[in-house]
Amino acid sequence: ISDSAIVAAATLSNRYITDRFLPDKAIDLVDEAASRVRMAVDSKPEALDEIDRRLVQLKIEREALKKETDSASQNRLERLEDEIGDLEIESHDLTTRWKAEKDKVGQGAQLRETLDRLRIELANAQRAGDLGRASEIAYGQIPQIERQLAEAEAAETKGSGPLTPEVVDAEQIAQVVSRWTGVPVDKMLEGEREKLLHMEDALSGRVVGQGPALAAVSDAVRRARAGLNDPNRPLGSFLFLGPTGVGKTELTKALAAFLFDDDAAITRIDMSEYMEKHSVSRLIGAPPGYVGYDEGGALTEAVRRRPYQVILFDEVEKAHPDVFNVLLQVLDDGRLTDGQGRVIDFKNTLIILTSNLGSDALAGQSEGDDVEAVRPYVMDQVRAHFRPEFLNRIDEIILFRRLGRDQMAGIVRIQLARLEKLMADRRLTLALDDSAAAWLADKGYDPVYGARPLKRVIQKELVDPMARKLLAGEIADGSVIAVSAGDGGLEIGKARVH
Repeated sequence: ISDSAIVAAATLSNRYITDRFLPDKAIDLVDEAASRVRMAVDSKPEALDEIDRRLVQLKIEREALKKETDSASQNRLERLEDEIGDLEIESHDLTTRWKAEKDKVGQGAQLRETLDRLRIELANAQRAGDLGRASEIAYGQIPQIERQLAEAEAAETKGSGPLTPEVVDAEQIAQVVSRWTGVPVDKMLEGEREKLLHMEDALSGRVVGQGPALAAVSDAVRRARAGLNDPNRPLGSFLFLGPTGVGKTELTKALAAFLFDDDAAITRIDMSEYMEKHSVSRLIGAPPGYVGYDEGGALTEAVRRRPYQVILFDEVEKAHPDVFNVLLQVLDDGRLTDGQGRVIDFKNTLIILTSNLGSDALAGQSEGDDVEAVRPYVMDQVRAHFRPEFLNRIDEIILFRRLGRDQMAGIVRIQLARLEKLMADRRLTLALDDSAAAWLADKGYDPVYGARPLKRVIQKELVDPMARKLLAGEIADGSVIAVSAGDGGLEIGKARVH
């Protein structure tokens, strides 16, 4: 157990494990990390075990599909064969590497045992006055064993990280903390670093035309992963202002998908449900003696169960002013006491509030206008609605610009990609020509309502006619559906099978 592991156990447990006390929680961290390292020496590595389990599942599915005769099952069988082949190669490579590492670990343990035995023998020879034997051990055998041990340890550190680590270091402690809390405090892999450095590019694949908002949110996440954020406040807190349908809520979902690979990995609080003064108890839980005391609050219970997540307060201007008193403590100190007296830690949450305040000024701008020109008017409306102590605790207030006609083409592509995902089960493919995409962009553009009318246009003009043709048997599974624009609107051509 290295010194760095002991320091990491104390510092990381103090910061990330808030419901227990030192030194108890640090000792448990070291205990579990040491147990994991010891088990890893004798048992199959976790990465290899996951691959082998996946292989077993796929092989069972393959045997079941061999009895099926329909084309969908045969296509799935072909994909399974390819996946099984790739996993078998990966499993073989990892198994070979693991066995080689296991042999090195055994060799290293044997060398250390020999070294300990020689040191005891040297001490006995010195006490007995056998100087010849003592000289042979001290200047011959011990240096040779130490050299061999150093070479073995140097060979272990080369290349990628070992599958079976021998030493409990800070990285092992960080992995245990990540498992306990769900907060990614362990060392970032090279791929994740690249992903974070180009975070704006990933988010812009879902949110179009809002560069400043993407940059502000991405900077907050990068600060947190680099360990440079204030440890006593949430990772970031933002107030998104803008007209309806410009991507405020969509950016929050895209952020959750980027961080957790799941759009649903957010706690969404619709503030229109908190218009009464007494509804604040629903956020933190009812006090003792009241109905629902055992259930916990909608906000506090969600964060207690999952400390690392995105929290969205949607349409905040619709909530009762007293509800914001609860958020003051969260935004400033990163903690909140629930109805049962438990202190809930918000230091690893990203808090986003959305509002339509000032949207009339933003929606009234012409295409290409700078949103900063109307910021004074928008901020006057925000200050009239929210108290200064609340606004002062928010990291950044971001204005979303009105969507322009030229940005609709990108949103059409995003919406059609989602539609194709829904069609994937039936192996249907959309072949939309440029005229059809331009027609959808033009028909779905509304400067006041943003991108939401486009969804309705796609549903009415494209999805509904396709649904009728599917039910009538005019479009078979596995077809390519050609769509073009005519004088009367979209024209769905005759589907051809792959």
